[in-house]
Formats: sequence, structure tokens, C-alpha cells
Amino acid sequence: MIKETFSDKETFEYGYELGSKASAGDIFCLDGDLGTGKTVIAKGIAAALGVKEPVSSPTFTVIKEYTDGRLPFYHFDVYRIEDPSEMEEIGYDDYFFGNGVTVIEWSDMIKEIIPSNAVKLRLKKDASKGFDYRCIEMTYGKL
Repeated sequence: MIKETFSDKETFEYGYELGSKASAGDIFCLDGDLGTGKTVIAKGIAAALGVKEPVSSPTFTVIKEYTDGRLPFYHFDVYRIEDPSEMEEIGYDDYFFGNGVTVIEWSDMIKEIIPSNAVKLRLKKDASKGFDYRCIEMTYGKL
């Protein structure tokens, strides 16, 4: 499935739509170049879950937990992970198979451990369609 957005607001709203339908155990994998809107999608999902505090990419902490919404929201940024085995130190399986919604930015870095039920979102820019244009391709299942 392909979704095109033409502004940060539309990209956020798409994330919000995904979050409003999310249930415990859902995993969203966000991949794409820098500046394609991965964190904007994550913010939309978090907002739909009722997260009140500001959401930012956890680049240096790998994970941020938000528990003030209708479901826990686990936001991973695994850009700095060099080997998927590093995720074991974090206890990733408690998050992936827990009672919350997990969003993983840069999931391609750990594709070996992504569960088969994950939703994959690949974000791309196309400058010929405008600076804020994003093409978001959604696929389901094993990456």
C-alpha cells in the first residue's frame, strides 16, 4: 500500500491514523533516509495513543518509554546499533512482545530480530513533487 503526503501535517496525520487503530503488541518499523519523516510518523502514532509528553527520536538512548496513553508507547531509534545482539542488553523482547505499541526507527539495522507480524513503513522523498512530499510504502510481515 502506498500513501503520499505533501506536508509534515499530513505525515503526522497518517501516523495518527495508524496509532488510532493500533493495539497491544503492534510493531511499526520506520525506514528511510534522514529527514524523510520517520519521527513525524512516530509522533502521530504517539499522539493517537494519548501520549502527552513531547516525543523525540531516542537516537542516543536507543529507547524511550511513554506510559501516559491508552497503551504504553515504546519508541526505538536503532541507528547506532552495530549488531542486533546489542538489542538483547536492552531487553528488546519485553517491548516487542509486551502490552504496548512499538515503533522502531531504522529497523533495517536489526531486521534479523524483527517479528514477522511487524508493519514496515518505508519513507522516501521526491524533490520533483515538492520539498515536503513523502511516499510511504507499507508492507506487512517479515522484512
